[in-house]
Amino acid sequence: MINFLRKRNISDILIKTHIGSTRLGSRSFHYSTRIMNSIKDLSENVWQPQDALPKHIKDLLTPGTQPVNYMFAFLQIIRSLKFQKRTGWLDHGIPAEATESIADHMYRMGVISMLVPKEVDSNKCVKIAIVHDIAECLVGDITPYAGITKAEKHRRELATINYLSDLIKPYNEEFSKEMLELWLDYEEIRNSEARYVKDIDKYEMIQTAWEYELQFGLKHNLDQFYTAREAIKTREIGDLCDALLEKRNKLIKELKAQES
Repeated sequence: MINFLRKRNISDILIKTHIGSTRLGSRSFHYSTRIMNSIKDLSENVWQPQDALPKHIKDLLTPGTQPVNYMFAFLQIIRSLKFQKRTGWLDHGIPAEATESIADHMYRMGVISMLVPKEVDSNKCVKIAIVHDIAECLVGDITPYAGITKAEKHRRELATINYLSDLIKPYNEEFSKEMLELWLDYEEIRNSEARYVKDIDKYEMIQTAWEYELQFGLKHNLDQFYTAREAIKTREIGDLCDALLEKRNKLIKELKAQES
């Protein structure tokens, strides 16, 4: 149990659990008290990232294996992002064959990130975009309705990014550190680039909801996805979203007119 008179942030917890990592330093992290209270020692009998690895990947990671095998294993693990469907759409009845994957979502976020204002480092935005959901390669796309608490979801994501960083370290230590730092940037919103990517994440979801309505009409009741507009903070992404919402309102009128 964490003493909240002396809160530890997520970076400090990463230091404790990330075997062989260099000290990341003290950084503020704004998870709720419930989340901080739930983080457990990874030696306990709880879900761990390696539990989700298929045997053929575990076979690559035998003691004394060549560094390149860590890269092969890492790439095979993140390959699953290509095929894992975004659960929220499936839960609303979007056909599986039309549902975007986690990789689809991150790829388009990366493209949108190239369009951010010049005063923001677009290259860093792209990197954050393609790393921010990388833990879902093992954790999966957990929604609030999946029966897993928000605290447990974040514990699993933390354990997984830690594991992935450790896994790729023998092959490319610089990338190992950078991936972890980028993930922390996003989770902690440590800089303006992360703030933009947070907003792009919401905008890309809203864009996708609108596209599904163009494709399938209003039968899937996707209204709740549009409420994410309220959480967008940056003017540029907010303006993009507002322009899209105008088009959506026009679409709704047209579809309802066709029904009457």
